[in-house]
Amino acid sequence: MDRTTIGVRIDIPEPWGGELTAARLAAGDTVAETVPAHVTLLAPTEVAAADLPEIHRHLREVARAQRPFTVHLRGTGTFRPVTQVVFVAVAAGISECEQLHEAVLAAGAIRALARFPYHPHVTVAHDVPAAQLDATFAELAGYEATFPVGGFTLFEHDRDGRWRPYAEYLLAADD
Repeated sequence: MDRTTIGVRIDIPEPWGGELTAARLAAGDTVAETVPAHVTLLAPTEVAAADLPEIHRHLREVARAQRPFTVHLRGTGTFRPVTQVVFVAVAAGISECEQLHEAVLAAGAIRALARFPYHPHVTVAHDVPAAQLDATFAELAGYEATFPVGGFTLFEHDRDGRWRPYAEYLLAADD
């Protein structure tokens, strides 16, 4: 069976997306070269390629059922010592992100195995030296941004290791 890897995320709009992506690059996290700043709704998950149309239909319904909302990012957090991650915290919009996450997972074709409980955040350093994690944590401790969320994006991992948009979904909007 032909398989593909997908992910679902809320992209962080400009200027904040560029700022947070630059901070991740400055921390030495090369993932930022191919994955811009975002809040994950579905971590990279392998699915049958033939299931993509069904997943697309499901996500369209998820988007129609959710109203636009506001996200407020404030300060930093970390998952250390469990994982070597520093993130910018979601201070408002948490429940909406959680609802979207749960609704995305309800797709029959998505069988995601979560290693950790869902916690909306924006990763700004991952698997870099401890000194870089500490510096990023301190540098972004006072970070703050507020922006409207009007949709989310389904991404597919291409053969070159890049995440490519498959479809975008507008919240509470018709196609």
